[in-house]
Amino acid sequence: MNVTRLNQDPHKLREGREKNLEVAIGREVRDLRKARGMTVADLAGATGLSVGMLSKIENGVTSASLTTLQALSTALSAPVTAFFRRFEEAREAVHIRAGEAVEIERAGTRAGHHYNLLGHLGGNNSGVVMEPYLILLSKDSDTFETFQHDGVELIYMLEGEVSYRHGDQSFHLRPGDSLFFDADAPHGPDELIKLPIRFVCVISYPQRG
Repeated sequence: MNVTRLNQDPHKLREGREKNLEVAIGREVRDLRKARGMTVADLAGATGLSVGMLSKIENGVTSASLTTLQALSTALSAPVTAFFRRFEEAREAVHIRAGEAVEIERAGTRAGHHYNLLGHLGGNNSGVVMEPYLILLSKDSDTFETFQHDGVELIYMLEGEVSYRHGDQSFHLRPGDSLFFDADAPHGPDELIKLPIRFVCVISYPQRG
């Protein structure tokens, strides 16, 4: 089996809470500075801080004293509390118990495809939206291989067998198989081989607004 090494380590522990606070403050300072059309040199001149110190603050390398935060607050015309905004943001988690997923109408509903939404987060800091679904195809479902939308999509087969088309290729999917693809190409099931068919589908696309 081929093993591909990924740069991201999902098991790596994040740095301590104090370090996360420094990073959150630094990002907010940078965003406020840019929103006001100021360079690091401009902000240094307005606060009396060195360019090097400001760079360390914006990159979360060093802690800013209360005096420094007050100087930044004045120069950026923002309350001191604004620098802590990202650190204090709530991080959401959604738990859907078995049988409680919400059935929704989506483009494939008219073809007899049953979509159960497994969770949804609103605006978040990741920059992406993910929509996880449990999809059921039965004897009443039609083939429909012309889905097309932004983002990428992952399918993981749980039950049954289906021929799933992506662009000009068809893939015979069985339980345990997965298919990951660019969702901008036409895609969808073109043959229901063994019913019932159940699979998890995760759609991801850039967050807008």
